[in-house]
Amino acid sequence: MSFQAYLDNIELKTSKTPAELVALAKAKGFDSPDTKASAVIEWLKEDFQLGRGHAMALVHVLKHGTQISDTHVGSKGVHSDGSNVLRLDGLHKRDGALK
Repeated sequence: MSFQAYLDNIELKTSKTPAELVALAKAKGFDSPDTKASAVIEWLKEDFQLGRGHAMALVHVLKHGTQISDTHVGSKGVHSDGSNVLRLDGLHKRDGALK
């Protein structure tokens, strides 16, 4: 699954855009540099029933922003992303996206 697909699936599972979840995480102080991934994973599991893979996608965004490595961009593997910039604004903002 691509990085963006993890974020899109989070929205489908929680009815919250990735940007909304990032805002909630920041309000809880999870954007602090010393925040452990395990704290974010536990919060997302308890409050939104998200698994580790989905939670780690949000951890990346909290710690590193929307920029991802070019490693998988345009690759032919299952983790191929179309861009090195992640979209957090929600599926409804993209043409042809699932509602």
